[in-house]
Amino acid sequence: MKSHTGMGKRVKVTGKGKFVAEQAGKRHLLEGKSSTRTRRLTGTVEVAKSEVKRIKKLLGR
Repeated sequence: MKSHTGMGKRVKVTGKGKFVAEQAGKRHLLEGKSSTRTRRLTGTVEVAKSEVKRIKKLLGR
């Protein structure tokens, strides 16, 4: 089975096998969001536990 290339670009796997991705909500409509909020959305976060099963399936793990 081929892995989902789009998911591979969006998610990275850490050394311990956890999934890390960019936080959502910092792509557009930034004028309406406070600077504090946009700064908080910077960087990567661990993927929600509820999404892990779906991501593993798409990556073929």
